[in-house]
Amino acid sequence: MGKIIALVNQKGGVGKTTSSINLAASLGVLREKVLLIDLDPQGNATTGVGIDKGEVQKNVYDLMIDNAEINEVIIKTKFKNLYIIPSNIVLAGADIELLEKSRLDPEFQKGGQLKKHLDQAKSMFDYIIIDCPPSLGILTTNALTAADSVIIPVQCEFFALEGIMQLLNTIMLAQKNLNPTLDIEGVLLTMLDNRTNLGLEVVEDIKSYFKERVYDTIIPRLVRLSEAPSHGKPIIAYDPNSRGTEAYLNLAKEVLERNGK
Repeated sequence: MGKIIALVNQKGGVGKTTSSINLAASLGVLREKVLLIDLDPQGNATTGVGIDKGEVQKNVYDLMIDNAEINEVIIKTKFKNLYIIPSNIVLAGADIELLEKSRLDPEFQKGGQLKKHLDQAKSMFDYIIIDCPPSLGILTTNALTAADSVIIPVQCEFFALEGIMQLLNTIMLAQKNLNPTLDIEGVLLTMLDNRTNLGLEVVEDIKSYFKERVYDTIIPRLVRLSEAPSHGKPIIAYDPNSRGTEAYLNLAKEVLERNGK
């Protein structure tokens, strides 16, 4: 039975989509069968694995409003063991539609729409990675309801902890009201610039707060990592010998180790 991990942070620009793509691709290279779910209306995870959003017939929006079954929206990417449920800007309207439906259907009200479909897919994959939007709205609520655990990407910058308390509160509310077994899988430090003392200070602050939940792997700030999505490739395919590839492979190994593999 597969494990569902949501990457969540309501703050944009923390490396959430980059980490979703590259963790999923790295797990695939390590022989795990992986489904990446693009739950962000911007659809950056979709283009980041080489899928043309304009050519997709059905996507995660259709799944969310019950206009498609799970097998109709899964696309095989050209990367090893990696599949995706794509997204595009149409998903931005899902919030309103889901709120409207929630007034009539308690399943929608509980944020269980995504969970209902993913429960069918868990037996098909080893890992399901959800790239959440940079907000704590109804789409993220659906992800927290469906997920077994969350990874929180945190950028190594001065305001790193700002907003984290709000996010932790949202996770606790989800545990209390929607998903009692939801766990924090880990905290991932991203965009570290080794040349600054500030970045290193933030690392220590985060580690002192989250302790053993923080991954040993820290994702460095690299030009090659930011270039890769524009070529429709994870870093492991774009530049196999880069420090970015090494970092995400190490992260994937940590994830597997924490899950007893």
